[in-house]
Amino acid sequence: MKGGAHIMEGFKNFLAEQGVVGLAVGFILGGAVSDLVASIVENILNPLIGIALGDTNLDAMDLSLGGEAVLSYGAVLTVLINFIVIAAFVYWGVKKLGLDKLDKEKPEDA
Repeated sequence: MKGGAHIMEGFKNFLAEQGVVGLAVGFILGGAVSDLVASIVENILNPLIGIALGDTNLDAMDLSLGGEAVLSYGAVLTVLINFIVIAAFVYWGVKKLGLDKLDKEKPEDA
């Protein structure tokens, strides 16, 4: 049993030193933020932008070329808007809430 306890202690130290728990929490929260932003963009921003551009559904806006090729620029705009909103949210969260100062500096090996 003592060998198993030593392995578990080493594993706990690895998790603490490498920030694996923080990474996992960040990954889970990032997914939730992404879902929230996607909903805001899809249900609020896209209809407003679509109306401003002359259509009610931004995702469905496209351009047909020669009858066979279709450029779905509305879908690309939706992804771009999602990216910009998520990037702004991450910047605000990291910089304005001081989350960038939570990481501990590791001593440099000489």
